[in-house]
Amino acid sequence: MTPHTDDTIAALASPPGPASRGIIRVSGPRIKDVVSAVFTPKDHVRWESARFPQRHPGAVKLPDVHCPLAVDVLLWPTTRSYTGQPTAELHTIGSPPLLEALLQHLFAHGARPAQRGEFTLRAFLAGRIDLVQAEAVLGVIEATDEQQLSLALDQLGGGISHQIASLHEQLLLHLADLEAGLDFVEEDIEFVSRETLLTHIDEGVKLLTELVAQSNSRMQSTGRNRVVLAGLPNAGKSTLLNALSAEQTAIVSHVAGTTRDYLSVPLDWDGLAIELVDTAGWDDFSNALDEQSISQAADELRDEQWRRADLILWCTAANLSPDEILLDERLRHELGRDANEMIRLITKSDLAEEIQVHDVIVVSAENQTGLDDVKYAVVSRLQSSTESNLMLGSTAARCQASLRGASAALTRARSAAIDLLGDELIAVELREAVDHLGHVAGRVFTDDILDRIFSRFCIGK
Repeated sequence: MTPHTDDTIAALASPPGPASRGIIRVSGPRIKDVVSAVFTPKDHVRWESARFPQRHPGAVKLPDVHCPLAVDVLLWPTTRSYTGQPTAELHTIGSPPLLEALLQHLFAHGARPAQRGEFTLRAFLAGRIDLVQAEAVLGVIEATDEQQLSLALDQLGGGISHQIASLHEQLLLHLADLEAGLDFVEEDIEFVSRETLLTHIDEGVKLLTELVAQSNSRMQSTGRNRVVLAGLPNAGKSTLLNALSAEQTAIVSHVAGTTRDYLSVPLDWDGLAIELVDTAGWDDFSNALDEQSISQAADELRDEQWRRADLILWCTAANLSPDEILLDERLRHELGRDANEMIRLITKSDLAEEIQVHDVIVVSAENQTGLDDVKYAVVSRLQSSTESNLMLGSTAARCQASLRGASAALTRARSAAIDLLGDELIAVELREAVDHLGHVAGRVFTDDILDRIFSRFCIGK
């Protein structure tokens, strides 16, 4: 993406599809010429003098449309806008054909179609946000649960940026002191003491070590999506595992609690790498097949697998008694997982005459019915979150590489200071650390980094 910030750009800013309200965003130096050419306000518009956002009701006369289209224009006429340039939003009826006609009308009067992420790119180039926050905008847009949204909002609010920026600034000051000392080496002036320098370097190494550790914990993964079968003992989990994997992997018995350890099977469903895991039931039973299982605490193993699950298949047998149904409901709620992290299954449907349920998948491993529905639901649910996970992973990987580089450079600077080596050697390492931190905070960037980040945005952001 080659940024041309002297162009005026326009794009649909609301989700595609019919809605009660649609929004078109326009930004650039020729905002007055473009918008005033198509928009007739009901009141006077102060294009240059206004310091704060304005709202102006009015209308747009579209070609080949007989009656004027009612439009409200929200105007940010100065550099106080998100992009750092004059910006307008045109709010009107959320009819896709009307919105497309309005966009084409704007293009005909001097605007050009915005590229992916170009509004956010302009905000970055104007210094309104840094590179970490720019990536966080995408995280907010694509967040599929509260945890992802919380992480993205923290990143957007400068959670990591403030810490990195503070360390970056501190190291820059020490670098300036060291380089000033080199310029006045004959004057025997100490611009910064070794003790102070070592203290701040140690603090920097500690901070970077903590940030790398946090990044590691977010990135740890087997590389496969963990799909865990869960439910009461004898809910048919092991039989279902065998049916879904087309292998006789799990020990199957009529005695509840047969699975004492956990079993996992690597699968590939529609190109999606999955690890299907069968866990012990909630209760622990001693039985005739105990010698075939691993003597280990089933509860601990089960809980660990459930915590690590990307998706849980909660299995409820169709032949439960009323008391068992209540227990099943209570234990399912005790998991505390969001609805998008769980798919409910009614298993052993061959044992029930009639099943009347909603928002669940009815399956019989014995009769091989409902298995394709389970696979489709799993793949659809995981694919809906894959793009967000990839975004978060790429952000973490890019930041982690720079954090590791900065930490290594500071460690070398510390060794040089302890060994009483020359200030010029310490300065070289501090300079490298500062450069690495600049990449994290977005103060040092290249065109390929900008392309990789902003090309992932949707149009209009």
